[in-house]
Amino acid sequence: MTSSVTLTDIALPGRAQDPDFHLATYQAGSGPAVVFVHGFPDLALGWQQQLVAVAEQGFQAIAPDMRGYGGSSCPHPVEAYTLAELTGDLVALLDALEIEKAVFVGHDWGGFVTWAMAVLHPERVAGIAAGCTPYIPFPSVAVHTELVEGDIDRQYVAWFQQDGIAEAYMDQHVRTIVSKIMRTAPPLEKVYAAAFADGKLNMNPFLDVENAPVLGEPLLSDEHFEHYVAAFTRTGFRGGINWYRNIDSNAAAHPNVGVAPLNIPCLMLMAERDPALRPEFAADMPERCSDLEMHIIDKAGHWVNREQAAAFNGHLIPWLQKKFS
Repeated sequence: MTSSVTLTDIALPGRAQDPDFHLATYQAGSGPAVVFVHGFPDLALGWQQQLVAVAEQGFQAIAPDMRGYGGSSCPHPVEAYTLAELTGDLVALLDALEIEKAVFVGHDWGGFVTWAMAVLHPERVAGIAAGCTPYIPFPSVAVHTELVEGDIDRQYVAWFQQDGIAEAYMDQHVRTIVSKIMRTAPPLEKVYAAAFADGKLNMNPFLDVENAPVLGEPLLSDEHFEHYVAAFTRTGFRGGINWYRNIDSNAAAHPNVGVAPLNIPCLMLMAERDPALRPEFAADMPERCSDLEMHIIDKAGHWVNREQAAAFNGHLIPWLQKKFS
């Protein structure tokens, strides 16, 4: 981080029935607010190349460690991580910072949360930008399970549904998980070859991670690598995993998320080499988003905002200037 970025522990009393609930939040700049929302297994630090660049263009850039992550509160119950709670945290954060409306930029699970903000709290949303995550309903647990013919150990979303199982294993392998997950994107044929190495599709990079193949190059500096390791060693992975344990209940409670028309400025940045959130998943977004700009970032994988920061910022900043300056 540069000296222009400050880290603040922002209290949000009463969130998650916790009088001491807080979100550790990076902030830079002033002007119209842009809130960056990370996914799994990431941290607010993952936006560090966007925070400074966006702030330098006259915006207030804000990136919290989301509920269950890093320096923020990590309630234990599964039901503390619904879309209602996660979007409620962002509304409470705006209230604490005395911000009426913000542009929200999400990635991975953070993308689903930011799209949900536009449906559940439209009065607080000026626009939405997303990296990799299209505006669609989150696929159900059954869809993920069917991909591996019911063998849940081979599909991480399905494996995560067993309360206490995934975190008990993953918390013992933090350093290896960070090392093998936070990497650049190899060509997709290498990813698919590794996924079918044993003759059956394996979509669980977290189980048996010590023996998982090493693909791509490290994305994190030594300093940032140790920050991630320290953060997940301290919190464990349960908080982030609990987001996945609410997939079906979220769909039941909020059927319009991913479906309802959006009439605000939207930006969709797709990653050519993302094996999970494929660019084609966003193909029908123009049917639901009336003011939509879309781009594919070449040779970029799932961690597009870090791996191809110049290209990501090269689309994000002109869009922000055009729509919100």
